[in-house]
Amino acid sequence: MITKAPYRDSHGRRLSDYPQPSVAVDAAVLTVHDGALHVVLVQNDTGWRLPGTFVHEGETLAQAVLRSLRDKAGIEGLQPRQLHVFDEPDRDDRGWVISVAHLVVVPESSVTGAELTSVDAADGLVYDHATIIQLAVDTLRADYRASPDPEGLLGSEFTLLELLRLHEAIAGERLGKDTFRRHMIGQLVETDTYQHGVVGKPAKLYRRA
Repeated sequence: MITKAPYRDSHGRRLSDYPQPSVAVDAAVLTVHDGALHVVLVQNDTGWRLPGTFVHEGETLAQAVLRSLRDKAGIEGLQPRQLHVFDEPDRDDRGWVISVAHLVVVPESSVTGAELTSVDAADGLVYDHATIIQLAVDTLRADYRASPDPEGLLGSEFTLLELLRLHEAIAGERLGKDTFRRHMIGQLVETDTYQHGVVGKPAKLYRRA
């Protein structure tokens, strides 16, 4: 049996000869609550923070994120996407920790029981989690400026007013109704159905093209 020699680089060093950072994952879970954008926060002995964890041996980043959301925020069944790698050497006072931040955008019903905080009030957090939240918010707002409800928070069909109110909640400001309609209407398909159970004239329902 041939034993494979340990890998050495061009300087003759093994991988174990280099300092090893710890790898963590943190998740910014964003949702719309009471007409405003909110983020899920958890609290431990270090203070308020995003749900996160260190990556275990043999575990993928996605598996680590899902584990931390389940164990620390009581949330399951989400689909996180990688947002950014935060690698400032002094970002964590516990040591050299690289965090792979993830973004999750879900309807409020998916985070029932979790602690929600307005993104505008999410300050005083540990490490650089406020910076992670800001990047997550900026990314989501850019997505929503470009297309109608790309995360599908309204479901498959919705009225133009519902779409406007959602985009205003995510943008954090009022949007001009006529300008918004002109920008979005070409990316929508008009259905043959109307909104039910409302006072006044029923509104036409649309879906994303």
